[in-house]
This record gives sequence, C-alpha cells and structure tokens, in this order.
Amino acid sequence: YILIDEFQDINKLQFDIVKMLALPENNLFVVGDDDQSIYRFRGAKPELMLGFAQVYPEAGQVLLDVNYRSGKSIVDASLRLISHNTRRFEKNICSGENQDSSVQYYLWENQQEEGKGVIEQILKDCRAGYSYNDMAVLFRTNTQPRLFMSQLMAYNIPFRTRDNIPNLYEHWITKDILTYIRLAQGSPTRKDMLQIMNRPNRYLTRDSLMEGTVDFQEWAGYFYQKKQHWVAERIEQMEADLRVLSRIGPFAAINYIRMGIGYEAYLEEYAKYRKINGSQLVDVLDELQDGAREFHTYGEWFAHMEEYARELKRQQERQASGGDCVSLATLHSSKGLEYGVVFILDVNEGIMPFKKAVLPAELEEER
Repeated sequence: YILIDEFQDINKLQFDIVKMLALPENNLFVVGDDDQSIYRFRGAKPELMLGFAQVYPEAGQVLLDVNYRSGKSIVDASLRLISHNTRRFEKNICSGENQDSSVQYYLWENQQEEGKGVIEQILKDCRAGYSYNDMAVLFRTNTQPRLFMSQLMAYNIPFRTRDNIPNLYEHWITKDILTYIRLAQGSPTRKDMLQIMNRPNRYLTRDSLMEGTVDFQEWAGYFYQKKQHWVAERIEQMEADLRVLSRIGPFAAINYIRMGIGYEAYLEEYAKYRKINGSQLVDVLDELQDGAREFHTYGEWFAHMEEYARELKRQQERQASGGDCVSLATLHSSKGLEYGVVFILDVNEGIMPFKKAVLPAELEEER
C-alpha cells in the first residue's frame, strides 16, 4: 500500500499524482483528520478527503475515535466547537486519558489585563508543581504576542518561540514614525528628512535639500523663488506639524502622524500601488500605537524599545542553550505537539477567528 499521512492537507495536484501512482491496484491507505485541516492558505483542499469514498467507492473506513492526549473535558469542548462545521465527517470522540482537567475561559478588558492574568496563572501552576517546559501559550499570528512577550520579560519568565517573531520596532513603518519624532525633538538632519519628506507625498525633491541640516525657511524659500508656492506651504505645514509633535507624548504623536499628517492615508495609497494588503500595514500602526499607550514621554518609550531589543536577544541566546522555558507558538506551528498546560490568547472576533476568514469554508477552517 501507498500510505499517506495528514491526508486532510493534500492539494489537487498531489492527489492527481497519488491516483496515478496507485494504478492499477488503487492500493491507497490514507490517514487524516478533517477537523484538523488548517492549511488552506497553502493550497490544501480538505474536501478531497471528504470526497475520497466517491473516488474510491470500494474503500473501507476505520474511525480512530479515541483521543489519548486530552482529558474528557477538553475532548467534549472541542467536539462542541467543531460540531458547528457542516462539511466534516460526523464522529464521536472519547478520551483515553484517565486524568481529567477542565477547560477554563476568562474575559478581560484588554490585552494588557489578559497578559497579566495568564502570567499569574503560569506562576500559580509553577507553584503547583508544573515547570515552564510544561506550558505553551498559543496565538493566531506571529505578530500577535509582542505585548505578552514584553510582560514575560518584565516578570523575568524565560520563553522560547517556535516561530520567527518579528521585532515591531524594526519594521520600516515604525522607523518612519520614529524619524518624525526625532525630527520633532531636535535639529532636523537631511538623512532623516529624506526618509519621511514624501510620506505622505509633498512633492519635495532631493535636490531642493542639499545641506546636511535642514533650514525650513531656506527650504521653503527655494520653492517660493521657483513660484511653487503650494510646495513651500507644505514645508511650512510640516514645520508646524513637527512643533506639535515636540509637545505631546508617544501615543498622541502616533495618532497625530496617522491622522493629522496623513501617514495612514499614505500607507493605503502605498498598498494600492504595490498591490498588497493595506490592512496589514495599518495593523502595524495599531500595534505600535497600542504599545505606546503606557509611556508618557519619548524618553521612556525609547528606553523600553532598547530594553526590549536587548531582552529579545537574551531570550534567543537562552533558547539556543536549552533550559526551562514557556513555549510561545502559533496555532499552525504547535499542531501535533503536547503540553501539560495550554493558554490560547485573544480568542476574539477579528483575531480568532481571523478577520480574513469571511467565507463559510474559511470560518470552518478557523474552528
């Protein structure tokens, strides 16, 4: 027999090849779980598994209906959830685990409170005899856990990441925002000005700015001499905007850059021009602004960013050397792994189920 595991993740091309390989005996042995299909974004077609008996009407079927990994409460809760899906094999799973543990859910006001609540539970479980290695914190996308990682660092709880978690503060959008703030704080340098002068587009040319340090009056004068008054007025407006930024805190500054200066509209135009998803770029702004909420001054915010980068590096070094760590992972990368205690963050409409899941098949995959 040709044995194929994880058959729910097969795509049409793979199935066509498999069917040819199996001729003429059709000696296929496929194993899969339609309730675990999570790779539609990679081209997986779980309906191929659902329709397998139509392609091979002589096929026998063996239902593996005992879950040896989880207690009854977890199995029953998962069945209640997945039973809302209409395109699946009906099945009644029972638990092979003697020990049972309950499924608990909590409501919090915001992500900050959620993170604190999860950390308190982690520490409580450690006092009860669990180790950090027994614990996993799962999330929907790899950009999600930045705030939670900061909180773990504050409590000095070691963690490892199974996915590449990008540093939000190294994103080019963050660098644009920080450049605006740097310009507002001191003598504007040509290098910084070139980075943001046309974000949003002010129709400013590089050759109008040749000195190492920017003098706004001279710069505006350059365009007044060329009878391009509308461009000169944009330079004057930018100078006024930077004065506003110099007087406010990080959260308000990001909001002003987004809405007052028009940076968010620039991102939407950029996304349209590049034919990419604009909402993902706006998500970076949302996350950056949300993270800046707790800092009252630029100094505090910048110090946090430096400490975050240092701690991230320390965690990566600790991860490489092994040791007792809480595992952070996306739902995709944690599939098939086992932990004693599992936390699932941000089970909220728009995050989980993900906002891109609109069609019935996509919502079923989220479940």
